Amino acid sequence: MANRLAQETSPYLLQHKDNPVDWYPWGDEALTLAKELDKPIFLSVGYSACHWCHVMERESFENKEIAALMNELFVNIKVDREERPDVDSIYMSAVQSMTGHGGWPMSVFMSPDGAPFYGGTYFPNEDRGGMPSFPRVLTAVAEAFRDRRGEIAESAARVVKAISSQSRARMSIEPISESMFHSAYRHLAPEFDSQNGGIGLQPKFPQPMLYEFLLTHSKLQSNDPAHEFVDLTLTQMARGGIYDQIGGGFHRYSVDSVWLVPHFEKMLYDNAQLANLYLHAWQRSGNPDFARVVEETLNYLDREMRHHQTGAFYSATDADSEGEEGKFFVWQPIEIEKVLGSDLGRVASMYWDVTRFGNFEGHNILNMHRSDESVATELGLSVQELISKIGEAKRLLYAERLNRVPPMTDDKVITSWNALAMRAFAEAGAVSGRDDWIKIAVKNAEFIFDRLVREDGRLMRSCKADAGSVATIPGFLEDYAYLADALTHLYQATFDLRWLERAEEMCDAMIELFWHPADSVFYDTGSDQEALILRPRDTFDNAQPSGGSAASMALLRCAEFTGNVDLERVGAANLRTVRELMERAPSAFSWWLQAAEFYANPVKQVVIVGEKDHPATIAMLQEARNGFNPDRIVAHLDPASDDEANVSMPLFEGRKMVDGFPTAYVCRNYACELPVTDVRALVAQLGADN
Repeated sequence: MANRLAQETSPYLLQHKDNPVDWYPWGDEALTLAKELDKPIFLSVGYSACHWCHVMERESFENKEIAALMNELFVNIKVDREERPDVDSIYMSAVQSMTGHGGWPMSVFMSPDGAPFYGGTYFPNEDRGGMPSFPRVLTAVAEAFRDRRGEIAESAARVVKAISSQSRARMSIEPISESMFHSAYRHLAPEFDSQNGGIGLQPKFPQPMLYEFLLTHSKLQSNDPAHEFVDLTLTQMARGGIYDQIGGGFHRYSVDSVWLVPHFEKMLYDNAQLANLYLHAWQRSGNPDFARVVEETLNYLDREMRHHQTGAFYSATDADSEGEEGKFFVWQPIEIEKVLGSDLGRVASMYWDVTRFGNFEGHNILNMHRSDESVATELGLSVQELISKIGEAKRLLYAERLNRVPPMTDDKVITSWNALAMRAFAEAGAVSGRDDWIKIAVKNAEFIFDRLVREDGRLMRSCKADAGSVATIPGFLEDYAYLADALTHLYQATFDLRWLERAEEMCDAMIELFWHPADSVFYDTGSDQEALILRPRDTFDNAQPSGGSAASMALLRCAEFTGNVDLERVGAANLRTVRELMERAPSAFSWWLQAAEFYANPVKQVVIVGEKDHPATIAMLQEARNGFNPDRIVAHLDPASDDEANVSMPLFEGRKMVDGFPTAYVCRNYACELPVTDVRALVAQLGADN
C-alpha cells in the first residue's frame, strides 16, 4: 500500500511512495507527531537524479525489516532538496558541521523540535568498508535519544549554534576595488590543471560561474591571460565524456581528472549556465567549437528538457536507466558497426575512441581524445570530410539511442532553474540572431508569470507543466534573483519594456521579502515563509549562484537600466558582507566576484534610437551586441512606440534621432560620447571594447 508521499507532486518523493517506510513529507503533521510521541525524527533528503539516493532506497528503504525498524523508532520525513532548498541548506550545514563533509542522500537525525544531533550521507544496509550499517545506526541513535537525552540536547545546541554563526554577516569597510579581483585570481591560479583544464584533480565539476569570473577578469583587466585557461578547460570538457557527444548537453561532473567518466545525470541548471559560458567564450575567442557546443546544448534543452506546449523546462534526467548507471549513453563496437556500417563505423570509432576493451566497465563512453587533424590524417580525409561524416554518424546514433530505455526525467518546473534557461536562450538568440531561441525564452517567461506568480504577486517555487498542477511552495531568494536577472537579459534580446518593468518589480519584492536592513543581508527565505530552526543564509556559490550573489547581480543590472539608485545601494551593501571571503576563497564565491566586478567597473550604456526595422538600427544593435562585454548594457528606443513607460526611463531621457536618422548614444561613468548616426562611428566608439 502506498504511503503519504503518494499525494505529492515531486517525482523524487513519488519514487518513494511504495516504500514500506511510513514516510511523511516535510510539514506540520510530521513535526507535531514527533512531539506528541516524543520520538526522534529521521530526515532523508535527496533528489531524483541522485545515483546513491537510488542505491540507499533499494538497499534500505525497500527492505521490509529495515523499514519496520525505522517506523518503530522514528518519525520519518522525506524531502526533495530541489523543492525545499531552505530545509536542505540548514541540515546540510549541520551534517557538514558534524562530519566535515556532506552530500546526497543526506541522512539527519533530529529531536522532535527539529534540532539536528547526528547525521551523515549514504549508509549501507550492512557493515561495509568501515561504514556502519544503516540498521546499526538506527538502533544506536534511538538508544542514545532514549537513554542520554541530556547529551543529545547539548549536541543539538552546539550544532545549531555552529550553523547559526555561519549565516552571520561579516560587513567589511574596505572598498570593492580592482585589487581584490587580482588577489582572488592569485588564490585561484595554483589550483589550475594546466594540462587537462579545470580546478584540482578529481572529481572535476564544470564550475561555470568560476570561469565566467575568469573571462570577465581577463576582459576588464587589460586582457589578463586568465581567458587562456578558460579556453583550455572548455575545450577539454567538450571533448570529454562529460559532454554527451551524440545528443549534446553536459552530465553533472567527471569522476576523473580528464573529463572522461561522468556521473551521468543531466541537470537543467548545469546546462543553462554552461550554454551561457560557452557563448561568452565564443564571443571572446571566436572559437567555432564553442559556438557548436552552445547550439548543441540549447538544442538538447529544447528537444528533451522542454514542455513544448507551455514552454516550461524540466529539472533533470537520471543517471540510471534499467537499474544501471550510464547504460543509456555507452556503446559497444558491434553496436556502432551495426548502426553505421563498417566504413562510417570505423571513422566514428576512431574519432570517439571506441575499442573492444572499452573505457567504462567494459563499455565505451564516447570522447574525442585526439585532434580532428590527427584522426583525419590517419583516415586519409580532409578535416571538413571528417566533420561531415561525424555529423552523419551523430544523426544515426542518436536515432538508434532513441530505441533504448531512457533515464527518468524529473518533470518538476523550478522557477530559478527555468530563469537560468531563459537567460541562456535570450542571450544566445540575441547574439546569434536566432529569433527561434528568443521566442523560446519569451514563452518560458510567459509561463512563469502565468503559472508561478500568484494573483497577489507572490512568486512561487515550482509546479508541473500540466494545467492541473498548482504551485504550493513560496519562492525563495534565488527564485526572485535569478528571474530578475534573466528578465534584464530578455529585455536586451527583445527590447520589450514589459520585461524590464517586471524585473524591477521582482527586485522591489525581493528587497521587501528577503532583505533584512538591520543585519544588512539577504536571507534565503522570505519574511512570509515557514519559520525553521533558523533563517537560512547560504552564501556559498556551489553548482548554482547563491541567492545572495544572484540578488546583488540582479539589483545592480536592473539599476543600470532603470536608474533606480535604491536597487544599487542594496546590491552594493550586500556585496560588502562577503568582501573578505571573496578575496580569500574565490572558488566558493565566484558569482559574488562576478557581481562585484560589474559593480566596480563603470558600466557602458549603449542606447540606440531608431525604428526597429530600419537597416541602420539593426546594424547598430548588432554592433552593440558584438564581442564579450560584461560591463555593457544595451537598450533600444523606437520613436514610433507610444509606450508611456519609455518616457519615464532615465536611460531614454533626451534621447532622440538626429536629423531623422537612427542614432546611437554611448555613455560611461557619467560622461557621454557625441551621438552618432553612422555605424562606423559607433564601431569607433566601441572599438576598445569589441
